[in-house]
Amino acid sequence: MTDAPITLSIESGLARLALNQPARGNPFDAAACREFGLLANRLASRADVRAVLLTAQGKYFSVGGDLGLFSSDLDAAPAAVLDNTQSLHMGMARLARMNAPIVACVQGAAMGGAVAILANCDLVYSARSARFGAAYSHIGFTCDLGASYGLASRMGISRAKRFLLLGEVLEAAQAERVGLVDFVVDDAVLSKCAEQAAIRLGQAPQRHHGAVRRLLPRVLDRPLEVQLQDQMQELADMIDAPQANRGSVLQSTT
Repeated sequence: MTDAPITLSIESGLARLALNQPARGNPFDAAACREFGLLANRLASRADVRAVLLTAQGKYFSVGGDLGLFSSDLDAAPAAVLDNTQSLHMGMARLARMNAPIVACVQGAAMGGAVAILANCDLVYSARSARFGAAYSHIGFTCDLGASYGLASRMGISRAKRFLLLGEVLEAAQAERVGLVDFVVDDAVLSKCAEQAAIRLGQAPQRHHGAVRRLLPRVLDRPLEVQLQDQMQELADMIDAPQANRGSVLQSTT
């Protein structure tokens, strides 16, 4: 197994992105932040990627950010935050622009910045034993990695605010009830269920997925007329797209 902090493999249109520091709980340290940005750029440039499956090696999905980056030199901490989050944030933005949907598979625990990344995935599968935590308030940090956007989109603003202010830790069933995760399954079948979902999404028309991923995040900050125009343009572009990107949608509706 490679010693890279995050690994990537692509086969038959399915990209497998795996956090790969299991002995340390898969933290987002400097190396992981840098690798995430690089791999996201690689994925965004691959037209053959039709779905992304985000997983993690080991007992935990991720313990979140590596606080050691900041505690060793408090004077240099602001620069370290900017340097390391830049790669992560750029990677998140690249992945958000892809047609390919992202399916996450979560075991053990997901904390802090890891929850932020999950909140911005399209489908989140959770093991029944998993837990999800927002520890920012306990260490005097604010949220990062698009947490404010992703959590508000999934949970609603009021519930996301409570989650962050109180530094809550949610069991899998609670996370499903508030919308943070989409499916809770038995631990033994977690990987299989998440992989099957990613494969199924990869077999569907990609322009459809891309349109959904672009249109819905903009729905609350644009007037209806603008949203209607955007939807019309997406539909026109989809009809004009190659058949491979449309699937059999037109045939099945005639």
